[in-house]
Amino acid sequence: MLSRKGLIPDDYLLTRLAEDVQQPKFKTKLRKARFVAKNGRCNVAHTNIREQGRFLQDVFTTLVDLKWVHTLIIFTMSFLCSWLLFAMVWWLIAFSHGDLEQKGDDFVPCVTDIHSFSSAFLFSIEVQVTIGFGGRMVTEECVSAIAVLIIQNIVGLLINAIMLGCIFMKTAQANRRAETIIFSKHAVISIRNNKLCFMIRIGDLRKSMIISATVRMQVVRRTTTHEGEVVPLDQIDIQMDNPVGTNGIFLVSPLIICHVIDKDSPLYGFSAGDLQNEDIEVIVVLEGVVETTGITTQARTSYLSEEILWGQRFASTVSEEDGMYAVDYSKFGHTFKVPTPYCSAKKLSEEGGMARFKLHDGSIARGTVKRRAPRIKQQDTIR
Repeated sequence: MLSRKGLIPDDYLLTRLAEDVQQPKFKTKLRKARFVAKNGRCNVAHTNIREQGRFLQDVFTTLVDLKWVHTLIIFTMSFLCSWLLFAMVWWLIAFSHGDLEQKGDDFVPCVTDIHSFSSAFLFSIEVQVTIGFGGRMVTEECVSAIAVLIIQNIVGLLINAIMLGCIFMKTAQANRRAETIIFSKHAVISIRNNKLCFMIRIGDLRKSMIISATVRMQVVRRTTTHEGEVVPLDQIDIQMDNPVGTNGIFLVSPLIICHVIDKDSPLYGFSAGDLQNEDIEVIVVLEGVVETTGITTQARTSYLSEEILWGQRFASTVSEEDGMYAVDYSKFGHTFKVPTPYCSAKKLSEEGGMARFKLHDGSIARGTVKRRAPRIKQQDTIR
């Protein structure tokens, strides 16, 4: 994995997260458990599962999902058990044919040089891993020995294919690629193109691209239906204004993902004060295909209400230097304040939209100028 040391200072780096240490720290309030952690792990525990046998119907996926320690133990035990099982079979064949007893030179055994269970075990290892030291071999005397030789070779190939494939899939898991996809620690709400917008920033630290990358957002909150049914984790989709105007994003440099807070948005009725008092969680999911491996990867994070900064905007991270564009990841999580109405998007729309807000803001500014009239007249005279 490409090391991120040197790309982002340690002060700004968390697991799949870039942050600005100068951001104000919000006092955490008592709230329900987080649905998705900042590093993308889902905070869900599956309990009282009675049909455990369903996991055995998909053994390969179960092995891939296991921890590395358990996978290596199963990998080792599968070979040891198969060697011991077939060693017992070879010993029984030698015992039934009388190979364990010392006989004359005219006697032809089923397997040469098998005199005990230890020699049968060594022969089982030689057959399955095709070592072939040359001291022991199967003769044409016993048909059963030839059949066991064929069966053990097939079983050995199956174990090799399953276990090596499992280890390869664990080392090439898609979540490893997601470690170099970073999200801003805070989300912001401010005016963009005369509309109140919810924005986050996403970046990719690797030069190899994420092909067909798409971003989805959801608001998770506790809701109650008209019939009185309580939905503890109601997932509401959020429509996004894609920065490149297509269904996918071109994640070569950090991008600001924008959601316009309109009448169809679940954030439409929230003001700056309401948002801090609401118990909501915005989940962001990025999906795409890894360019080098062709495996689909997914990166996730979430933003609580206290992690959404109202009236702020992300600082620019891209600059042009020596004929190419340079990205300064130390500014990845930097934000600065901008004039933003503190009312909800619903109230802003009802009162005339941004034109009314700008007119009100401009009248205040002009009033301030009138109180400083002598200084302004002097400047006009100089002009």
